[in-house]
Amino acid sequence: MKTTTYNPSPIEVDFANALFILQKEIQKHLQHNEIVNVETRMNHDNPSIKFSLLDKDGDPHEIVIRVIQIPDKF
Repeated sequence: MKTTTYNPSPIEVDFANALFILQKEIQKHLQHNEIVNVETRMNHDNPSIKFSLLDKDGDPHEIVIRVIQIPDKF
């Protein structure tokens, strides 16, 4: 399937949404950190997901994942 629209592309949005849906699974693999909030920006040029975390000492941390599709090479 050729990508006809980018910024965001359907694949970028689907992939970002999958990460949002899987946050409970991701939580299982984080040592000493708890996911306390997840924010999504699906309609931006490159969709992003921001995970707000609390570590075992109660300190807050943020991880941002930006999804970028490389242009098709057909």
